Amino acid sequence: MPPRPAVIEQFNQWVAEHVTVLYRVAYRLLGDCHAAEDVLQDTFRSAWTSRHLYDRARSERAWLLAILRRRVADHWRKRSSREVVAADAVEPAAPDGAEAFRDELSGVMQRGLAKLPEEIRETLLLVVVGELTHQEAADLQGIPLGTVLSRVSRGRSRLREFLLEEGRKPGDEMTATTGARHRHG
Repeated sequence: MPPRPAVIEQFNQWVAEHVTVLYRVAYRLLGDCHAAEDVLQDTFRSAWTSRHLYDRARSERAWLLAILRRRVADHWRKRSSREVVAADAVEPAAPDGAEAFRDELSGVMQRGLAKLPEEIRETLLLVVVGELTHQEAADLQGIPLGTVLSRVSRGRSRLREFLLEEGRKPGDEMTATTGARHRHG
């Protein structure tokens, strides 16, 4: 039985509302625009096929980011090498309507993120780029709220130090990347 038009319309709205944020998170986790696009496509394909499993108690974005995390993990398992592609080699392509985010996809920020331990980078990206609350990030990762708060704080500090070493003001890119909800609940 084909899906009802209302279901298709709702899903298309989810895509429109969340594609830019999901792309930014995928790009930051993978460091390669083409891989990010592939993972994003896989994420939405998985979301479509498992849409009946969506729990309305969770935010749409948190659910989609949980799927994205699994698709990123699948991507790394398929790769023979975990090397991060230098972001200056290829300018990242942003999804339609995301031109405004071109600067925050810079190679300087990507190199700074690549220097962070994986767990700090992922937590920071979920909160700052993915715009999840600290509690949503804790729930998604299955870790205590205090751990999320600590990781985000350490990640911001380390990025700030890196950007200062690179001769940039620390708020230039990460602040533009936010819009994150900084509440804990």
